[in-house]
Amino acid sequence: MTTPDAVGPTARRIVVGAQLRRLREAAGVSREDAGYHVRGSASKISRMELGRVGFKERDVADLLTLYGIVDEAQREPLLALARDSRSDGWWHRYDDVLENWFNTYVGLEESASTIRAYEVQFVPGLLQTADYAAGVVVSGLPAATPAEVDRRVKLRLERQRILDKNPPVTYWVVMDEAALRRPVGGRSVMREQVTHLLSVSERPNITIQVMPLQRGSHTADGGAFSMLRFGDPHLPDVVYVEQLVSALYLDKPEHVERYRQAMERLTVAALSPADTRAFLTNHLKSM
Repeated sequence: MTTPDAVGPTARRIVVGAQLRRLREAAGVSREDAGYHVRGSASKISRMELGRVGFKERDVADLLTLYGIVDEAQREPLLALARDSRSDGWWHRYDDVLENWFNTYVGLEESASTIRAYEVQFVPGLLQTADYAAGVVVSGLPAATPAEVDRRVKLRLERQRILDKNPPVTYWVVMDEAALRRPVGGRSVMREQVTHLLSVSERPNITIQVMPLQRGSHTADGGAFSMLRFGDPHLPDVVYVEQLVSALYLDKPEHVERYRQAMERLTVAALSPADTRAFLTNHLKSM
């Protein structure tokens, strides 16, 4: 089992958990028995297998023994991955403004090789300018202090580094026209934001499509979502659906496939990337 160096601690935990689940099932051990073996419960094993918690090396070692994995050459790669998964990602520096339910997403986003997204209300966070991001934060959190707004904007901008790393993430977004019509931060902020979209749309790893309002109802009327794919074959695709005070992380194949089909239909229904650039150019002239 190999894991690319670019994969962060959140993704590593998911890989370790998935491997432990496969080994447990292959050994015919129940979650209850596995939990008892590591001085815990079935729910502890469930959290471990979902990658929701950090791993104690002793627990992983005991589980490997229980599952019949005693060869050191087989044990060490998973134990090393479990050790690495305990490290904090850079985003933990922003724990003061990072919601717990969003923490996992930032970790997965950092490890993704491809992200496909549909956005309705705003320009996607990965493509926002600093002033536009500040306007979005203030509109959502009107009681936030200037210092908190600044911290949240810095977090958003630091997330954007994945678009420039080597290799960069492949980012393909379909954005509803309403996101461009909704004023955020004033005319100059919106002009700067649209200009930025035109600029980044020329990058080979970024594809932007606008869904015109005149297209009416379409396949993703349920709201915004993101689909993440990873370079590590042990990691399943994940669909992220954000809510007001929580989020859904969907990785069941049948759920992911539904969203994949919706995304495919969105890309067909939206303006092509070339037509989107023409739309943005005309929109900028009219502002």
